[in-house]
Amino acid sequence: QVQLVESGGGLVQAGGSLRLSCAASGSIFSIYTMGWYRQAPGKQRELVATITSSGSPNYADSVKGRFTISRDNAKNTVYLQMNSLKPEDTAVYLCNAEVLKYYGGRTYYYWGQGTQVTVSS
Repeated sequence: QVQLVESGGGLVQAGGSLRLSCAASGSIFSIYTMGWYRQAPGKQRELVATITSSGSPNYADSVKGRFTISRDNAKNTVYLQMNSLKPEDTAVYLCNAEVLKYYGGRTYYYWGQGTQVTVSS
């Protein structure tokens, strides 16, 4: 099995910063795309940012220029540096990973439990 564990959420004032981390562990041969999604109360889950195994990032328009996604392949960990936070960034942030569990197999998508980010005005 594969586990994703997020950390780094919390309460911050508007304009502040937070850094999220997500570590993957378990039966992993390699990890392809990793990403962050968020879900606010009463809203659908939305993509925040993704990053390929070679380090190519992709961002939602709402976070471009404020958030930076990065990863450490040796640690199977993805990070999300969030700057200039706004109240509308308040949500549960969830980590996602596309995992190859063994060579020649298919990939599977896994989700973390989520970490709460609250931005006060």
